[in-house]
Amino acid sequence: MTAGFLIASAFLASAVEFVEALTIVLAAGVSRGWRSALAGLGAATLVLAVIVAVLGPALTRVPISALRLVVGALLLTFGLQWLRKAILRASGFKALHDEDAIFARELEEARAARGDQRAGIDWFGFTLAFKGVLLEGLEVAFIVVTFGSAQGRIGLAALGAGAALVLVATVGILVRAPLARVPENTMKFAVGVMLSSYGLFFVGEGLGLHWPGADAILLAIVPGVLGLALMSVLSLQRAAPG
Repeated sequence: MTAGFLIASAFLASAVEFVEALTIVLAAGVSRGWRSALAGLGAATLVLAVIVAVLGPALTRVPISALRLVVGALLLTFGLQWLRKAILRASGFKALHDEDAIFARELEEARAARGDQRAGIDWFGFTLAFKGVLLEGLEVAFIVVTFGSAQGRIGLAALGAGAALVLVATVGILVRAPLARVPENTMKFAVGVMLSSYGLFFVGEGLGLHWPGADAILLAIVPGVLGLALMSVLSLQRAAPG
């Protein structure tokens, strides 16, 4: 996998998760106070940093063939789940992801929740932000660790994720609203294609398959997976009633 592919994949996949985390933090901050929301954000970030710091070096001790097989299987499973949802959304069988609607729902639930102030922190707001950032961040950590460790380039994967974090955080601070205009559904479709493609590639390498052209075969695998996904969308659209 080229450095460009690795960075771009980590960036795009991480950006999707950071946009969703931003929506939750905004809802916590607006409804329960920014001190509590930012405290939850900071605590979750610290936990995620520890997870990456522990898992990254641990995976480097695993034999590369076994590592690529396990990572490939995980990426393929994870990617196919993303791709299945993206295909259903694109074909009209599942509602499109709507950050404005999610923000409104989170905001309503947070405002209705009972207050619990301790040590100057609203614990509902803290917990809401912590859980949201931790859950979305775990997917980012998974992407960074698996992508990077399989190629011995965790630093490059972290660079892509870090760039996504800076971009989303900067835009979020400037607009102070959910990033509803981000083409998140399209991005999720693209991420599903990439994760599935890389998963297939790593599984093949883990099984000892010598891909023609080595990493360059991704230039054929990615369009192939994309083509199959688009064909699935068209087939479902034609099968839809009325």
